Amino acid sequence: MRKIIFLLAIFSGFTLQTFAQVEELADQLDILSDEAKKDTTYWVSDFSAGLNFNQAGFSDNWKAGGINSVAFGSIVAGKAFYKKGKLTWDNELELLYGIVKNEGQGTRKSNDRMFFDTKLGYMLSDKWAAFSSVNFLSQFTDGFEYEADGSQQLISGFMSPGFLTSSLGFEYKPNDEFNLRIGPFSPRFTFVNDREISLAVPTNYGVPIGETTRIEWFALQLFANYDKDINEKFNIRSRYMLFANYETLAWKTIDHRLDITLTAKITDFINVTMTSISLYDIDQDPGIQLSQGLALGILLKVNNK
Repeated sequence: MRKIIFLLAIFSGFTLQTFAQVEELADQLDILSDEAKKDTTYWVSDFSAGLNFNQAGFSDNWKAGGINSVAFGSIVAGKAFYKKGKLTWDNELELLYGIVKNEGQGTRKSNDRMFFDTKLGYMLSDKWAAFSSVNFLSQFTDGFEYEADGSQQLISGFMSPGFLTSSLGFEYKPNDEFNLRIGPFSPRFTFVNDREISLAVPTNYGVPIGETTRIEWFALQLFANYDKDINEKFNIRSRYMLFANYETLAWKTIDHRLDITLTAKITDFINVTMTSISLYDIDQDPGIQLSQGLALGILLKVNNK
Protein backbone atom coordinates (compact mmCIF):
# COMPACT_ATOMS: atom_id res chain seq x y z
CA MET A 1 0.00 0.00 0.00
CA ARG A 2 2.86 2.32 0.88
CA LYS A 3 4.50 1.58 -2.49
CA ILE A 4 1.30 2.49 -4.30
CA ILE A 5 1.00 5.76 -2.35
CA PHE A 6 4.69 6.47 -3.06
CA LEU A 7 4.22 5.83 -6.79
CA LEU A 8 1.11 8.02 -6.89
CA ALA A 9 3.03 10.81 -5.19
CA ILE A 10 5.85 10.55 -7.73
CA PHE A 11 3.37 10.45 -10.63
CA SER A 12 1.48 13.49 -9.27
CA GLY A 13 4.72 15.46 -8.88
CA PHE A 14 5.80 14.54 -12.40
CA THR A 15 2.37 15.51 -13.75
CA LEU A 16 2.43 18.88 -11.98
CA GLN A 17 5.93 19.55 -13.29
CA THR A 18 4.84 18.59 -16.79
CA PHE A 19 1.81 20.89 -16.61
CA ALA A 20 4.08 23.71 -15.42
CA GLN A 21 6.40 23.17 -18.39
CA VAL A 22 3.45 23.07 -20.77
CA GLU A 23 2.11 26.32 -19.36
CA GLU A 24 5.55 27.92 -19.67
CA LEU A 25 5.80 26.70 -23.28
CA ALA A 26 2.31 28.05 -24.02
CA ASP A 27 3.30 31.44 -22.61
CA GLN A 28 6.37 31.46 -24.84
CA LEU A 29 4.26 30.57 -27.88
CA ASP A 30 1.87 33.41 -27.04
CA ILE A 31 4.81 35.80 -26.93
CA LEU A 32 6.05 34.55 -30.32
CA SER A 33 2.52 34.86 -31.71
CA ASP A 34 2.31 38.46 -30.52
CA GLU A 35 5.68 39.20 -32.13
CA ALA A 36 4.45 37.67 -35.39
CA LYS A 37 1.37 39.86 -35.25
CA LYS A 38 3.57 42.90 -34.70
CA ASP A 39 5.51 42.05 -37.87
CA THR A 40 2.42 42.74 -39.95
CA THR A 41 2.46 46.35 -38.76
CA TYR A 42 5.56 46.89 -40.90
CA TRP A 43 3.15 47.02 -43.85
CA VAL A 44 0.55 49.74 -44.42
CA SER A 45 -1.67 49.13 -47.44
CA ASP A 46 -4.53 50.91 -49.13
CA PHE A 47 -6.69 49.78 -52.06
CA SER A 48 -9.58 51.47 -53.86
CA ALA A 49 -11.70 50.64 -56.92
CA GLY A 50 -14.44 52.74 -58.43
CA LEU A 51 -16.98 52.83 -61.25
CA ASN A 52 -18.96 55.77 -62.59
CA PHE A 53 -21.67 56.04 -65.20
CA ASN A 54 -23.15 59.11 -66.90
CA GLN A 55 -26.02 59.33 -69.38
CA ALA A 56 -27.82 62.16 -71.14
CA GLY A 57 -30.83 61.90 -73.46
CA PHE A 58 -32.92 64.45 -75.38
CA SER A 59 -36.06 64.24 -77.51
CA ASP A 60 -35.90 65.21 -81.20
CA ASN A 61 -37.75 68.47 -80.49
CA TRP A 62 -35.63 69.53 -77.49
CA LYS A 63 -35.04 73.22 -78.26
CA ALA A 64 -32.25 73.90 -75.75
CA GLY A 65 -29.87 71.69 -77.69
CA GLY A 66 -27.84 68.70 -76.59
CA ILE A 67 -26.69 65.30 -77.74
CA ASN A 68 -27.52 61.84 -76.47
CA SER A 69 -24.51 60.32 -74.78
CA VAL A 70 -23.38 57.54 -72.50
CA ALA A 71 -20.12 57.59 -70.52
CA PHE A 72 -18.40 55.01 -68.35
CA GLY A 73 -15.29 55.36 -66.20
CA SER A 74 -13.23 53.26 -63.83
CA ILE A 75 -10.35 53.65 -61.43
CA VAL A 76 -8.17 51.17 -59.56
CA ALA A 77 -5.54 52.44 -57.15
CA GLY A 78 -3.37 50.73 -54.59
CA LYS A 79 -0.57 51.57 -52.17
CA ALA A 80 1.66 49.32 -50.06
CA PHE A 81 4.26 50.81 -47.75
CA TYR A 82 6.81 48.83 -45.74
CA LYS A 83 9.00 50.20 -42.95
CA LYS A 84 11.25 48.29 -40.58
CA GLY A 85 14.03 50.10 -38.78
CA LYS A 86 15.72 52.36 -41.32
CA LEU A 87 14.57 50.39 -44.36
CA THR A 88 11.50 51.47 -46.36
CA TRP A 89 9.81 50.12 -49.50
CA ASP A 90 6.96 52.12 -51.06
CA ASN A 91 4.76 50.91 -53.93
CA GLU A 92 1.97 52.72 -55.76
CA LEU A 93 -0.30 51.68 -58.64
CA GLU A 94 -2.89 53.82 -60.44
CA LEU A 95 -5.07 52.67 -63.35
CA LEU A 96 -7.74 54.87 -64.95
CA TYR A 97 -9.89 54.21 -67.99
CA GLY A 98 -13.05 55.78 -69.35
CA ILE A 99 -15.07 55.84 -72.56
CA VAL A 100 -17.83 58.05 -73.95
CA LYS A 101 -20.33 57.38 -76.74
CA ASN A 102 -22.01 60.38 -78.33
CA GLU A 103 -24.87 59.93 -80.78
CA GLY A 104 -23.57 59.94 -84.33
CA GLN A 105 -20.00 59.28 -83.25
CA GLY A 106 -17.99 56.19 -82.45
CA THR A 107 -16.87 55.27 -78.96
CA ARG A 108 -14.00 57.44 -77.75
CA LYS A 109 -11.73 57.49 -74.73
CA SER A 110 -12.41 59.98 -71.97
CA ASN A 111 -9.59 58.84 -69.70
CA ASP A 112 -6.66 56.46 -70.01
CA ARG A 113 -3.73 56.25 -67.61
CA MET A 114 -1.38 53.56 -66.35
CA PHE A 115 1.09 54.48 -63.60
CA PHE A 116 3.32 52.39 -61.35
CA ASP A 117 6.04 53.47 -58.93
CA THR A 118 8.28 51.52 -56.56
CA LYS A 119 10.91 53.00 -54.25
CA LEU A 120 13.46 51.46 -51.89
CA GLY A 121 14.78 53.82 -49.21
CA TYR A 122 17.21 53.94 -46.29
CA MET A 123 16.61 56.51 -43.55
CA LEU A 124 19.54 58.86 -42.91
CA SER A 125 17.68 61.00 -40.36
CA ASP A 126 14.12 61.66 -39.23
CA LYS A 127 13.34 63.55 -42.46
CA TRP A 128 15.95 62.50 -45.02
CA ALA A 129 16.62 59.20 -46.76
CA ALA A 130 18.67 57.80 -49.62
CA PHE A 131 16.52 56.10 -52.26
CA SER A 132 16.44 54.15 -55.49
CA SER A 133 13.22 54.07 -57.53
CA VAL A 134 11.61 53.02 -60.79
CA ASN A 135 8.37 54.42 -62.22
CA PHE A 136 6.40 53.60 -65.35
CA LEU A 137 3.82 55.67 -67.23
CA SER A 138 1.75 54.75 -70.29
CA GLN A 139 -1.83 54.05 -71.40
CA PHE A 140 -3.98 51.03 -72.22
CA THR A 141 -5.42 51.61 -75.69
CA ASP A 142 -4.99 53.62 -78.90
CA GLY A 143 -5.70 57.34 -78.92
CA PHE A 144 -6.88 59.25 -82.00
CA GLU A 145 -7.09 62.79 -83.29
CA TYR A 146 -10.50 63.37 -84.86
CA GLU A 147 -11.08 65.63 -87.86
CA ALA A 148 -14.21 67.62 -88.64
CA ASP A 149 -15.15 65.19 -91.43
CA GLY A 150 -15.17 62.29 -88.95
CA SER A 151 -11.83 60.81 -90.00
CA GLN A 152 -9.30 59.85 -87.37
CA GLN A 153 -5.54 59.64 -87.07
CA LEU A 154 -3.64 57.44 -84.63
CA ILE A 155 -1.57 59.57 -82.22
CA SER A 156 -0.88 57.24 -79.26
CA GLY A 157 -1.25 53.71 -77.92
CA PHE A 158 0.03 51.26 -75.36
CA MET A 159 3.79 51.87 -74.96
CA SER A 160 3.42 54.58 -77.59
CA PRO A 161 4.55 56.52 -75.75
CA GLY A 162 5.67 54.67 -72.63
CA PHE A 163 8.08 56.12 -70.09
CA LEU A 164 10.30 54.08 -67.76
CA THR A 165 12.39 56.18 -65.39
CA SER A 166 14.84 54.96 -62.78
CA SER A 167 16.22 57.34 -60.18
CA LEU A 168 18.90 57.46 -57.50
CA GLY A 169 19.16 60.22 -54.94
CA PHE A 170 17.78 61.64 -51.72
CA GLU A 171 14.25 62.01 -50.35
CA TYR A 172 12.87 64.65 -47.99
CA LYS A 173 9.83 63.49 -46.00
CA PRO A 174 8.84 65.82 -43.13
CA ASN A 175 5.55 63.99 -42.47
CA ASP A 176 3.24 61.24 -43.77
CA GLU A 177 1.44 63.66 -46.13
CA PHE A 178 4.31 65.04 -48.22
CA ASN A 179 7.55 63.76 -49.71
CA LEU A 180 10.02 65.12 -52.25
CA ARG A 181 12.56 63.02 -54.15
CA ILE A 182 15.64 64.63 -55.66
CA GLY A 183 17.23 62.25 -58.16
CA PRO A 184 20.34 63.78 -59.81
CA PHE A 185 20.93 60.49 -61.65
CA SER A 186 17.67 59.47 -63.37
CA PRO A 187 17.96 57.65 -66.71
CA ARG A 188 14.73 57.57 -68.71
CA PHE A 189 13.61 55.21 -71.48
CA THR A 190 10.96 56.52 -73.89
CA PHE A 191 9.19 53.93 -76.02
CA VAL A 192 7.10 54.35 -79.18
CA ASN A 193 6.45 50.83 -80.39
CA ASP A 194 3.97 51.78 -83.16
CA ARG A 195 5.95 53.41 -85.97
CA GLU A 196 2.73 54.63 -87.65
CA ILE A 197 2.39 57.27 -84.92
CA SER A 198 5.20 59.39 -86.40
CA LEU A 199 2.93 60.12 -89.38
CA ALA A 200 0.62 62.20 -87.15
CA VAL A 201 3.14 63.18 -84.46
CA PRO A 202 6.30 64.37 -86.28
CA THR A 203 8.24 64.71 -83.00
CA ASN A 204 7.48 61.01 -82.29
CA TYR A 205 7.57 61.85 -78.56
CA GLY A 206 11.33 62.42 -78.76
CA VAL A 207 12.12 58.98 -80.19
CA PRO A 208 14.17 59.12 -83.43
CA ILE A 209 12.06 58.34 -86.50
CA GLY A 210 12.49 54.70 -87.49
CA GLU A 211 13.43 53.63 -83.98
CA THR A 212 11.28 52.51 -81.05
CA THR A 213 13.35 53.61 -78.04
CA ARG A 214 15.14 56.71 -76.82
CA ILE A 215 17.47 56.54 -73.81
CA GLU A 216 18.39 59.63 -71.81
CA TRP A 217 21.15 58.47 -69.46
CA PHE A 218 22.14 61.70 -67.74
CA ALA A 219 19.14 63.45 -66.29
CA LEU A 220 17.56 64.90 -63.15
CA GLN A 221 14.14 63.94 -61.80
CA LEU A 222 12.15 65.69 -59.09
CA PHE A 223 9.19 63.72 -57.79
CA ALA A 224 6.80 65.17 -55.20
CA ASN A 225 3.71 63.60 -53.60
CA TYR A 226 1.06 65.24 -51.44
CA ASP A 227 -1.83 63.23 -50.00
CA LYS A 228 -4.02 64.74 -47.28
CA ASP A 229 -7.45 64.13 -45.79
CA ILE A 230 -8.84 67.64 -45.29
CA ASN A 231 -11.58 66.06 -43.21
CA GLU A 232 -13.40 62.71 -43.05
CA LYS A 233 -15.18 63.39 -46.33
CA PHE A 234 -12.65 65.26 -48.48
CA ASN A 235 -9.23 64.19 -49.77
CA ILE A 236 -6.72 65.92 -52.00
CA ARG A 237 -3.93 64.02 -53.71
CA SER A 238 -1.32 65.50 -56.05
CA ARG A 239 1.81 64.29 -57.79
CA TYR A 240 4.40 66.50 -59.53
CA MET A 241 7.19 65.22 -61.76
CA LEU A 242 10.04 67.23 -63.31
CA PHE A 243 12.51 65.71 -65.74
CA ALA A 244 15.58 67.52 -67.09
CA ASN A 245 18.09 66.03 -69.54
CA TYR A 246 21.56 67.43 -68.75
CA GLU A 247 22.67 67.11 -72.41
CA THR A 248 19.85 69.32 -73.74
CA LEU A 249 19.37 71.40 -70.60
CA ALA A 250 17.40 74.60 -71.22
CA TRP A 251 14.26 76.07 -69.68
CA LYS A 252 12.06 75.04 -72.61
CA THR A 253 13.34 71.43 -72.65
CA ILE A 254 12.48 70.65 -69.01
CA ASP A 255 9.41 68.40 -68.70
CA HIS A 256 6.73 69.12 -66.10
CA ARG A 257 3.68 67.06 -65.14
CA LEU A 258 1.17 67.77 -62.38
CA ASP A 259 -1.63 65.30 -61.50
CA ILE A 260 -4.34 66.37 -59.04
CA THR A 261 -7.22 64.25 -57.71
CA LEU A 262 -9.94 65.62 -55.44
CA THR A 263 -12.33 63.15 -53.83
CA ALA A 264 -15.48 64.13 -51.93
CA LYS A 265 -17.29 61.40 -50.01
CA ILE A 266 -21.10 61.59 -50.16
CA THR A 267 -21.89 58.24 -48.55
CA ASP A 268 -19.78 55.23 -47.56
CA PHE A 269 -19.73 54.05 -51.19
CA ILE A 270 -20.68 57.08 -53.34
CA ASN A 271 -18.06 59.70 -54.17
CA VAL A 272 -17.50 62.67 -56.43
CA THR A 273 -14.04 62.64 -58.01
CA MET A 274 -12.33 65.35 -60.03
CA THR A 275 -9.06 64.61 -61.82
CA SER A 276 -6.80 66.99 -63.72
CA ILE A 277 -3.48 66.72 -65.53
CA SER A 278 -1.22 69.59 -66.59
CA LEU A 279 1.64 68.53 -68.86
CA TYR A 280 4.47 70.34 -70.58
CA ASP A 281 6.82 68.29 -72.77
CA ILE A 282 8.30 69.93 -75.84
CA ASP A 283 8.85 66.49 -77.38
CA GLN A 284 5.06 66.13 -77.48
CA ASP A 285 3.77 69.68 -78.01
CA PRO A 286 5.19 73.22 -77.65
CA GLY A 287 2.25 74.24 -75.47
CA ILE A 288 0.84 73.14 -72.12
CA GLN A 289 -1.53 70.17 -72.36
CA LEU A 290 -4.53 70.06 -70.03
CA SER A 291 -6.94 67.27 -69.14
CA GLN A 292 -9.85 67.37 -66.66
CA GLY A 293 -12.57 64.97 -65.59
CA LEU A 294 -15.46 65.03 -63.11
CA ALA A 295 -17.33 61.88 -62.10
CA LEU A 296 -19.96 60.68 -59.66
CA GLY A 297 -19.87 56.98 -58.88
CA ILE A 298 -19.24 54.08 -56.57
CA LEU A 299 -15.89 53.85 -54.81
CA LEU A 300 -14.84 50.91 -52.64
CA LYS A 301 -11.87 51.56 -50.36
CA VAL A 302 -10.14 49.18 -47.95
CA ASN A 303 -6.94 49.48 -45.91
CA ASN A 304 -5.21 47.90 -42.92
CA LYS A 305 -4.73 51.11 -40.96
